[in-house]
Amino acid sequence: MLIPVVQAMLLRELAAVQRSVEAYPDDASLWAQPKGLPNAGGTLVLHLAGNLQHYVGAVLGASGYKRDRSAEFARRDVSRAELLRELTAAVAAIERTLPTISERTLSQPYPELVGGRVLTTGAFLGHLATHLAYHLGQIDYHRRVVTGDSRGVGSVSPVALPL
Repeated sequence: MLIPVVQAMLLRELAAVQRSVEAYPDDASLWAQPKGLPNAGGTLVLHLAGNLQHYVGAVLGASGYKRDRSAEFARRDVSRAELLRELTAAVAAIERTLPTISERTLSQPYPELVGGRVLTTGAFLGHLATHLAYHLGQIDYHRRVVTGDSRGVGSVSPVALPL
């Protein structure tokens, strides 16, 4: 029963990231670097999309995706349209892969070392969900600081979780 919950959480947060990208007034504002903020919103979007396409799509789903983590943090001035395509690819990786994961798999080791450690697949999926939510919050604050718009985008609503 955990897989549908994790899938719903990941899809809920990715939808909020998409709404956040769309809430920026233009491409340039996604890449603004206000003093004191370590990453631009666009950097965080590339990082989240690459992270999920790798860890869920490639490692668990054998999608063939090749991650370039350095580029996630080095690329600049990527358009909102391209960022949204990357997020759509992350959504597809989750929708294609997680339904194929058995509940039994959750207690088995994740197929790659994570931070030099062996984690269960269930623990790592939980980590991926909280990692996504953490960066979603950073993107939300970045957008608010850059644009001066304090309105939220409807993030982290429990209504989106399965009953």
